[in-house]
Amino acid sequence: MVSHPGSVVFVLMVTLFVCFLGQEVEKEYHPYDGWYNNRAHPEWGIIDSPLTRRVPSHYRDGVYDPSGWNRPNPRAVSEATMSGATGEGSRSMRTALLVFFGQQVVEEILDAQRPGCPPEYFNIKIPRNDSLYDPDDTGEVEIPFLRSRYDQTISGFSPNFPRQQLNEITAFIDGGLTYGISKAWADALRLHKHECPERTRDSHLFASQSNPTDCRGELASYRGEGRFPIENDIGLPIVNPPPPRDHVLKSATRFYRIGNPRGNENPFLLTFGVLWFRYHNWLARKLRDEHSDWSDEKVYNEARVLNIATHQKIVMYDWLPLFLGACNTSDTSVQCYGIPTYDGYKSAVHPGVTHIFQSAAMRIGHTLVPPGVFRRTGRAAGCDFFGNTLATAGDRHEVQINHVGKVGLRTCNTYFNAVEAVNETDIDTLLMGMASQLCEREDNIITPDLRGSVFGFLEFSRRDLMAINIQRGRDHGLPDYNTARKSYGLTARTSFREVNPDLFAEKPELLQAFREVHKNDISLVDVWTGGLLETTSRGPGELFREVIRDQFVRIRDGDRFWYESTENGLLTPTELEEINNTTIRDVILRSNPSMAEDDIQNNPFQWNNNIGNAERQYCPQPYQLNETQMEECTPPEKFDYFWGSELSYALTFAAIGLFLILTLLFMLFLGNMAKKRNIRIKKRAATNKRSRDLSDNSDIANEMLGPNSLREVQIKLGPQNNITTRTVTGRSLRVIDTGKTDAATIYRSYNKGRTAMFLRIEKETPDLVLSFNDSDERDSFILRVMNFFKERNKSCQIVEVSYKQLVEQALTKEMRDHQLKKFFTAALAATVHMDSRGDANSAMNLKEARKFIHVELSKKEFAEYLKMKPDSMFVDQMFNIADNDNSGAISFREFLDIMVLFTKGSPDEKARLMFDMYDLDKSGELSQEEFKTMLTSMMDMVNASVGKEEINELVNTMMAQVGTKDQDRGLTLTDFQNLMQNYSSELSDASLHMPVYGPIDIKRGGVEKERVNTVMHSAAPVRETKINKARNTIKLYASKAQNKRESIKSQIQIKVFKKNVATNVIDQTLNSIERFTQNYRLQIFWLALYLLVLAGIFVERAYYYSVEREHIGLRRIAGYGVSITRGAASAMMFTYSSLLVTMSRNTITALRETFLHRYVPFDSAITMHRIVAWLALAFTVCHILGHSLNIYAISTQTPGDLNCLFRDYWRTSDTLPKFHYWCWQTITGITGIILTLTVIVMYTFASDYSRRVLFKWFWWTHNFGYVILYTFMVLHGAGFLVQDPFFYYFFLGPAVLYTLDKLYSLSRSKTEISVIKAELLPSDVTFLEFKRPHNFDYRAGQWVRIACLSQSPNEYHPFTLTSAPTEDTLKLHIRAVGPWTTNLRNIYNPEVLRDSPYPKIYLDGPFGEGHQDWYKYDVSVLVGGGIGVTPFASILKDLINVAESGLKIQCKRVYFMWITRDQKQYEWLTDIIQEVEGKDKAGILDTHIFITQFPQKFDLRTTMLYICERHFQKVAGKSLFTGLRAVTHFGRPDFKSFFASLEDEHSQVNQFGVFSCGPPPMTNAVEKTCASLNKYDGATFLHHFENF
Repeated sequence: MVSHPGSVVFVLMVTLFVCFLGQEVEKEYHPYDGWYNNRAHPEWGIIDSPLTRRVPSHYRDGVYDPSGWNRPNPRAVSEATMSGATGEGSRSMRTALLVFFGQQVVEEILDAQRPGCPPEYFNIKIPRNDSLYDPDDTGEVEIPFLRSRYDQTISGFSPNFPRQQLNEITAFIDGGLTYGISKAWADALRLHKHECPERTRDSHLFASQSNPTDCRGELASYRGEGRFPIENDIGLPIVNPPPPRDHVLKSATRFYRIGNPRGNENPFLLTFGVLWFRYHNWLARKLRDEHSDWSDEKVYNEARVLNIATHQKIVMYDWLPLFLGACNTSDTSVQCYGIPTYDGYKSAVHPGVTHIFQSAAMRIGHTLVPPGVFRRTGRAAGCDFFGNTLATAGDRHEVQINHVGKVGLRTCNTYFNAVEAVNETDIDTLLMGMASQLCEREDNIITPDLRGSVFGFLEFSRRDLMAINIQRGRDHGLPDYNTARKSYGLTARTSFREVNPDLFAEKPELLQAFREVHKNDISLVDVWTGGLLETTSRGPGELFREVIRDQFVRIRDGDRFWYESTENGLLTPTELEEINNTTIRDVILRSNPSMAEDDIQNNPFQWNNNIGNAERQYCPQPYQLNETQMEECTPPEKFDYFWGSELSYALTFAAIGLFLILTLLFMLFLGNMAKKRNIRIKKRAATNKRSRDLSDNSDIANEMLGPNSLREVQIKLGPQNNITTRTVTGRSLRVIDTGKTDAATIYRSYNKGRTAMFLRIEKETPDLVLSFNDSDERDSFILRVMNFFKERNKSCQIVEVSYKQLVEQALTKEMRDHQLKKFFTAALAATVHMDSRGDANSAMNLKEARKFIHVELSKKEFAEYLKMKPDSMFVDQMFNIADNDNSGAISFREFLDIMVLFTKGSPDEKARLMFDMYDLDKSGELSQEEFKTMLTSMMDMVNASVGKEEINELVNTMMAQVGTKDQDRGLTLTDFQNLMQNYSSELSDASLHMPVYGPIDIKRGGVEKERVNTVMHSAAPVRETKINKARNTIKLYASKAQNKRESIKSQIQIKVFKKNVATNVIDQTLNSIERFTQNYRLQIFWLALYLLVLAGIFVERAYYYSVEREHIGLRRIAGYGVSITRGAASAMMFTYSSLLVTMSRNTITALRETFLHRYVPFDSAITMHRIVAWLALAFTVCHILGHSLNIYAISTQTPGDLNCLFRDYWRTSDTLPKFHYWCWQTITGITGIILTLTVIVMYTFASDYSRRVLFKWFWWTHNFGYVILYTFMVLHGAGFLVQDPFFYYFFLGPAVLYTLDKLYSLSRSKTEISVIKAELLPSDVTFLEFKRPHNFDYRAGQWVRIACLSQSPNEYHPFTLTSAPTEDTLKLHIRAVGPWTTNLRNIYNPEVLRDSPYPKIYLDGPFGEGHQDWYKYDVSVLVGGGIGVTPFASILKDLINVAESGLKIQCKRVYFMWITRDQKQYEWLTDIIQEVEGKDKAGILDTHIFITQFPQKFDLRTTMLYICERHFQKVAGKSLFTGLRAVTHFGRPDFKSFFASLEDEHSQVNQFGVFSCGPPPMTNAVEKTCASLNKYDGATFLHHFENF
């Protein structure tokens, strides 16, 4: 049988109905936050809902600008209309209990006191000479006033939606004062227990008598006694400003946990909070005794319903009618309505609190507030109105004196000290005292406790609440008084008197003040002022009465949970009747079991004298309290929020500055130690020798070179007649020959420690000025000197002088150098101005020359000035020739004579001079041996290395040239002059090489004016300029190379053209900029693009904080400085992240081999790295300096502002965040300090000095510094101090790229590479040859990083490969200049290794650089200096290999310029060049070697060598000194003439590639030369360089 579907549905419905019929429907309780009280409009009356308007807004701009801009000063209005004597009791017999009950009613439905965020200050200007706030008549005092919070989501943007302030609690009378406005807050107040085993009948105020351990539904109490709420030890956000009596912040743990955050404001308000707390527990006891089966939650909620219902009934029907007062039925002109009867819930009624109620009407209770409150005992105790004790006096001595013994608690001194009075005597004494005391009279006068001494802030401890009332109305956009009246259907007042005729008839002076302060314009009257002055003896005036009545009626009718509503099911009829019969007196007596019924009157809200029934008197007040009978309010006080931060602020930045200085000093200390360590390592072999020397007549002392200059020296007496000074490393400094004198004088000091002396010997300058460690050392040395002279039969006397005289009389080295400088300058000037006859007499007549007539040069000084060794044969012979009188010294006149010879003499005269110098036996002939001696001495003086066979061949060919083949006959003077005839031009230029110190200019070639160079030339006939000579030299060298191969003819067509040279500075500058832009267009483009992006990032953040976050956070505190620092912060994030890209070497090397190298200058990565690093540092400094000011600004702000602006930084309300808190106790601050110190360390050890001297420190600080830097940059933003972190936006991409790049390096760099060969070469160069890893492809000019496993396997150092890409092994030439390279040299020292295998290495690379692009230019110039020639070794090999292989490359000619002190310095490179020359069949390479240890070119000392070199090249086709076909030059290159010659030689070339590597001075010189040549039209010189 199949059932019909309809029957099945019917059966199910019946079943469900039967099931639910047996269950109780769950009751809906009051919501804590007000949501869904109105189901149609669930947001009405909720927490944080906008206040409503019953009067139109009157903002100045219609949107948010406060109203009342043209109304009088609020403080002036307060003083004029609300001041007066207090002490007049209420005419309607209202009690103080009614007044403070009214305050708790307000706190139940309204809380709009919290300031907005960000804070908006609308301060109240204090009129001059205000007796309370400005007694000094400064006119600069303002009462701080913060505008209220408002709905920022929809209001305040247009006149259609003007600013709407918020009510932070519900608008309903729903127990918020007792239970809080959220479930979490309510739960924090509850006991949450079913059983309390420790409880007895007497241990808790409301313990059940039948079952005392039953504690269901209770609110937690202090110590479980039931008398007071539990203490706030969990940190509920209770309002906790500084009590103005104490003017100090206190911990919020002293407060009780109650529902309203402001419930602990004063003891009278707190009394009602405790009262309703107790009443809940009384109700809970009653309910659990009646319902043993109810749960804790059920008991709690039902007690809460009854408590709220009781509160609603008392407020609406007991308190409100009495507060409003009865209507005056006899005055029909006054509109007055009573409270209508409740006729049910009305969902269309909006219960929201209105602006006029919040800002004006409800504040009418202020006129009733007394200056203090009595406390009394009950009738049984004699109705004792007792005085105050120390328990409520606070800790300040002056307050205690005024407080103890006084009657009544002074209102102004109890703000936020409420717990003191409540704890001392319980709330019953306060309740009885308030019930017996009449409140202040219903009039315009406000007690000073509110009008001038209400609580404030630390920086302004007392405020005028009446002025605040006025200002609050303007803040909320309230209109004027008459507009408000008309909005409520009341007639507008046309005159001031109409506001309150009765009051003004009684107080005509008040009317006058009312008019004057408002300038006789009633339209300027604020709502609060007009409404207050309407007040009558019955209560609020017409306007405020209507506003208050309307508000409470709407709250009642619009509350779905109102206790009288039968629809909500909250109360049974029995319960409703019981509630309606409950009064405030019942609540008080039930909550205070210790009180008797006759301790308080039937209606505690009103006093009734009951004249006809005297026995019913309930302890009347002894008198009406006024402020004159009570303690005084503590005066207003101010506070500097930076107080307590001064020391930490100063110390923090002083410490950072000190850390910077110490880091620099530490780096210099380490550098000095490293230098000393290097010296010790290099000079270890000389240590034993030096020790032996010291044991043989040697002493250690400090030689005084000048007033502030010392050097440690060894002084050795002997051998023979010599006194020698040497450095501590053994290098000779000076040799004093005492053989030419018979006497010496020792001057020694007799004061200042007796450690100084100097030795003066005739014809030996300067004096030997010494300082010893102590007098014993000095005297011991003097004794030895005396014995030294005595043994040689010479006299030596001692002269005792003071230290000052010794310093004045001694001729130190610096003084002598200065004297000689002037000596040679005068000689040069005399020679330049000599007449055409070459007469020295005319030169001697010059004023400057006459000063030095008596100054003589010693042989050593003569040698030093010629930059030669004193024992050189050349110096010896030249000195003997110059010393005509054989006095052993050269006088000024003798020196001038030799100058005349070199500046005015002919080539024959100069040749004769050289002949005479080396005709040692004065035979009139130069024998072959004497000729060899001449050449050998010249070779020695320039450290040239020439073999004996080359010398013999050279001498033989030169002597054969003049027909002297017989070895027995030498060269006569005529033969020598004939030999020199082909080099007459060089001899014309021959001179003495002399430094020039004066600004002497002469005309050169009639073309340009140049400074006299270091060589004084003879007056030869007009010849080629230096530029043309250099050009011809290049051409000559090129033709020579071709002539050596007769089968090969020159293919170079030399075209000389005239340059288009800009003549004025502006054109040159523009031309220079144009050429620079052409040469570096890619670099300029990418740098400009980077800077534009960086500027965009900076500007975006600056704009964001200047405009979009105008009212947020730091911007409001520190102004536009925050915009700068935030822009700098973002720029820092971008720059520091960008550094990782420039450090991704493998990626850059790979990309530069792709087509992208045409568009991206990858070779400039290191330069870009440095530029970005400097930009990062600049923005870091900007950020640090900015935040040093910002944190100072933060440290000066109020706690309230900081709570608003930095919501993520929680702290207790009694904590003032000082500078050290923000800087040292927040994650942002402490990470900022760490980052600052990290940057200091990283940049200090990234300096050129550190990289050069302390590379290991640079390596470690950079590698680990970046880890610290980026880690703490992430953490720095994680503090959320200013904004949400977004560093990762910049960081993630570069970090991933760098990580992958680094992993790739690690994957190959950790492979152990075997070293095949190691050699220790001269000049501290270590040669390493090691296996070439599989798939290791590289190009000539690239570099690698190696780590030696015998040192630190993690410490890598970069070196350029010197092997060619075609070779099977890799080669490095490493110069020992630092600790690591020096240790490397020692590790691979054969004497150390002996039979051990070579230590292995780690290899990382190759990496690219600009030098590898040498082949991309038609003509390339390679310039190498010192060890900087290493990249060119590989390039030279590769050049020839490419040429031999037949591969076509763009480069057709390569010029290699090798600049070295002497050819012995890098002999390994000579071998490479020689190999390359042997393979260079096409003549691609043209090598020029510059030996800088040779004196200036065409110097007399090197003229003969120059002649020999040229002669040897003609004969042998190679250099006498290097053995290479390369041209050898003596001295430093003139890059400008060299490059200009290249441009003429290769006129068809538009771009020359210039590649340099070496010390910075050399590369800078090349760079300047290229830049100067690029100013002009013609070829462009593109410079690529690397420094070591």
